[in-house]
Amino acid sequence: MGDRWHVEVDRSVCIGSGMCVITAPGGFSLDSARQSHPVDPETDANEKVLEAAEGCPVEAITITLTSGEVVFPPEE
Repeated sequence: MGDRWHVEVDRSVCIGSGMCVITAPGGFSLDSARQSHPVDPETDANEKVLEAAEGCPVEAITITLTSGEVVFPPEE
């Protein structure tokens, strides 16, 4: 069984570029205010969701394991 992730978008940082929706269309959607949100905040580990987080122009997406360990952004 693979890792489970908790995916979160900081809506105070999100600029609604839609890059996450383009990169991971099943993982993110934009609401009527053009704010991103994860389609399923608790999801199986997914390379496209990780790519979307890495490609977010304002780093509004965080991914953690359900255990709380940070997947993205990497801890410095």
